[in-house]
Amino acid sequence: MIPNITRGSRMSGLMVYLTSTDADKTKNAHTDPHLVAGDAAIMAWHDNGTISREDALAIAKHLDEPHKKFGVEVLQKDLRWDPVQKRKVDHGQKQADVWHCSLSLRAGDRELTDQEWGDIANEFVDQMGFTETSGKAQCRWAAIDHGVSAGGNHHIHIAVSLVREDGTKASTHGDYRRSQEVCRELEKTHGLEQLSTLRATRGFDRAEPQTAVRNEREMYRASLSRKVRAAATGAVTEAEFVRAGRKSGLLMRPRYEKGTTDVVVGYSVAERPTAGERPIWYGGGKLAGDLGLGQLREQWSDTAEGATEAAAEWNAAARNRKPVTPETTTDTARTPTPELWEKYTAQAKEYADRLHSIPVTDHATWAKAARDASGVFAAWSLHSEATPGPLAATADELSKTAQLRDRRQHSKPVRLPSLAGATMLVLAAGSDSKSAAHAALMVQLIRTSKALYEMHVESRNLRESQNLNRVLMNELRPAYTTLIADLPKAGQGTPAPPAPVSGKTGEPLTPAQIAARGNVPWRPGSAVPTRLPSRTRQESPLVARGEPGPER
Repeated sequence: MIPNITRGSRMSGLMVYLTSTDADKTKNAHTDPHLVAGDAAIMAWHDNGTISREDALAIAKHLDEPHKKFGVEVLQKDLRWDPVQKRKVDHGQKQADVWHCSLSLRAGDRELTDQEWGDIANEFVDQMGFTETSGKAQCRWAAIDHGVSAGGNHHIHIAVSLVREDGTKASTHGDYRRSQEVCRELEKTHGLEQLSTLRATRGFDRAEPQTAVRNEREMYRASLSRKVRAAATGAVTEAEFVRAGRKSGLLMRPRYEKGTTDVVVGYSVAERPTAGERPIWYGGGKLAGDLGLGQLREQWSDTAEGATEAAAEWNAAARNRKPVTPETTTDTARTPTPELWEKYTAQAKEYADRLHSIPVTDHATWAKAARDASGVFAAWSLHSEATPGPLAATADELSKTAQLRDRRQHSKPVRLPSLAGATMLVLAAGSDSKSAAHAALMVQLIRTSKALYEMHVESRNLRESQNLNRVLMNELRPAYTTLIADLPKAGQGTPAPPAPVSGKTGEPLTPAQIAARGNVPWRPGSAVPTRLPSRTRQESPLVARGEPGPER
């Protein structure tokens, strides 16, 4: 259940809006707004039927009576966005005696009756300190059920007068944080889907999906996030990140520390606009909680030389000039060779192996693993999917685990092998992504994804585990099946399978010995890896019978 708090000064305007069914006058008109809870006087005068405009004004007059009677001013800072200064500017104080909060269920959560919504509203207002349970005079309030929105979210709206019955002002200090805590408690009490207290993804503005549908394209923020993740995961320095981002088609501009032109403290990105349009910019931290420049810098070495090189690349990007360092001298320009595929696939295997020993309580390390895996899948998608497909869907779902609500509350992540090389390979290979080497790398990425799924299962993160399982089973598994089905057979003008792996004595290892090492034995006459050996632990739903089963 998601709370959303706003403040205002016109109770009558709010109540008329909440009860309106006129689609021509409001963007979010509803067909059956009705009262589900309120203070004792409200519930004595009004039933739970549809509320007319006259009823709405009568309720508003009742709620606003203590404010009018005592003439108490409830003020709030008036912060407004200044497009010139590109920040919020303090315009003094404004009247804000009306407290408004919507409580919204996720689409797909169970249906609630009016009685259940009434109980939730009463408990919410009690725990927010607006009733006599706080030991103070009560605030007048009402809760309106708006039903199911266009997005499928069943929700209610709660209106509260911040002037109590005795003329004192109700405190709203920390109300945003407190409302989240109360909602988590109510989810448990009423058997609702429990949202994560550890992770939170960025929401979309209402206009973004509507604009995307109208223009028949993906939302900018989704495509930008994948490009930034791909560039960040494949880079070993900040300068490489800037070059890789620009190469993927991004417009990038730095945000300098005030008074400087060489100290970069943030960045923004945009897609290249079509002729006659202006770019739409998003700050890295606005794309996703883990894509701020400060978070990205944690994975790169902090040296004076690296900072100088990065500043030069940022300045070139800001002026839309060519990269300072020619592309031919960067890692991403390497031609993938069998030796590189073997090297970086081995690193990806070690990465998946290491996750087996990470405690589920090490949230920072699991967030890093999710970000790295998401970055590789994002890079693979950008260079092999004409339109976002299974790889993009996997990248998007994994990225949700990477976004911690407050990373400062967590310790530093455990050092893991780098997936930069694997990302470089898929970027350099481009659309030519149907080879045995690609299949072998995909196996290791699936193992990493499965480890993240199992972490959610063990942590009892129901929503995260269900969503990740759905994407891996319904999106990624068919894509992997298609990949190996399209691989050419050896002996038909195609490269032969790799030679058997040798042991210390120089003798070829048997398939069982190869499997014991965690590698994939090869079927005679085919370049397709066989199914990995099963372990004694119980199979996850991610591994379907007869499908390649990457194991942790």
